[in-house]
Amino acid sequence: MKKSLSVIALLLLFCSPVFSQIPDLDEARRLAEQGDAIAQTLLGAMYNNGEGVPKNDAEAVKWYRLAAEQGNAIAQYNLGNMYANGEGVPQNYAEAMKWFRLAAEQGYADAQYNLGFMYETGAGVPQNHAEAAKWYRLAAEQGQAIAQRDLGFKYKAGRGVPQNYARSYLWFSMAAAQGNELAKKNRDETSEKLTAEALNRAQQLATRCFDSGYKDCD
Repeated sequence: MKKSLSVIALLLLFCSPVFSQIPDLDEARRLAEQGDAIAQTLLGAMYNNGEGVPKNDAEAVKWYRLAAEQGNAIAQYNLGNMYANGEGVPQNYAEAMKWFRLAAEQGYADAQYNLGFMYETGAGVPQNHAEAAKWYRLAAEQGQAIAQRDLGFKYKAGRGVPQNYARSYLWFSMAAAQGNELAKKNRDETSEKLTAEALNRAQQLATRCFDSGYKDCD
């Protein structure tokens, strides 16, 4: 499961001129207390990761929740991780699912992957391979490499989707192109299950998928 974002990652995502460097704690707190959801999320990440302050997961949860309740997708995702991992709150997969879903429905790729993983494993929800494949696909189309890899596994095994080695090869290829070694290994193994003609078609489709930014993959 993808973990919560660090302060540095959040700064890159938000690109806020207020936080052009690691935010000053007093300034972050001032803005957070005024209700600024970005500042609340950043302050939560500072406490979550012990960056600029002593690590305090309960404080991280407090600030993530305030931002999440305002609809901030990254805060929702990070709060979901806190519940999934039992950090700052008792572990609660149902609550994790709630927050992952809210972020996923806003199109946040890492939350889409985590939601799929929860369906994959039956954590906080009845196991449902079709739902797992659905959310993996949404994340994969945004370039989320682990989702691409795990979607490859779904097609390889025929879980939640019809078994299809060509599509398995395609999604393993997408993840392998991003440096995922497990995907590379499984791409090569899957290629051996295809005829030369089928492999050539799968390679052409993989090229088209990659060139289209993962939009033309069928």
